[in-house]
Amino acid sequence: MAHYSEIEPGTAYTGVAGQGMVAAGGGANRRLSWRLKAVMDRVGAFVLLLMIAPLMAFIALAVRLDSPGPILFRQPRFGAGRSVVVVSKFRTMRPEGTDIGGRRQATRGDDRVTRVGRFLRKTCLDELPQIWDVLCGRMSLVGPRPHPLHLEVEGQPIESLIPDYHQRHAVRPGITGLAQIRGNRGPLENLAMGRERIRYDVEYIEGHSLWLDIRILFKTLVVPFQKDGSY
Repeated sequence: MAHYSEIEPGTAYTGVAGQGMVAAGGGANRRLSWRLKAVMDRVGAFVLLLMIAPLMAFIALAVRLDSPGPILFRQPRFGAGRSVVVVSKFRTMRPEGTDIGGRRQATRGDDRVTRVGRFLRKTCLDELPQIWDVLCGRMSLVGPRPHPLHLEVEGQPIESLIPDYHQRHAVRPGITGLAQIRGNRGPLENLAMGRERIRYDVEYIEGHSLWLDIRILFKTLVVPFQKDGSY
């Protein structure tokens, strides 16, 4: 398996051989739905960036004042077709403690997380820079959450534990998704949680519609107020 530093963004990631992917195509209506989704992503991202620019500027200042280091944390993650894309977040950890490959997930009371970072992670505000990634075509507003290339669950690479893991990469990753509004968000604490998330991701891809995207976006507004395993 190639190391993340050896992979250029936009190239295919081989990972584990023999992993199938569900088709995001289908009939004419479904193909049209996916095309309209791409338009909605770009327009929606542009409007959202205009609306929340002051909030993002305030968060950037808070991150800068809270701890030394860059304002943004940029990490290679899986994109559509198992390509590699660079995803942006507001930095929530001390630079010396970050794991760019994603093997070490955040844990409750993690001493790597800064004071401002803890609030940003709990409220999901650290994800706001990904709206720019949507505008640039690397992500969608709605879709499977992008995972780090070397994500591990229970000490093993997740892609080696779940045979259909890469089915979630048939489409662009999203800022939010079906798994997130159903409570499966944050670090993957065990294999059962990983399998459930993949099941939700595949369910989303196979049943996609613009109406489903709109419902997920609206339900996402209450996600930061839910008590769950996000920290």
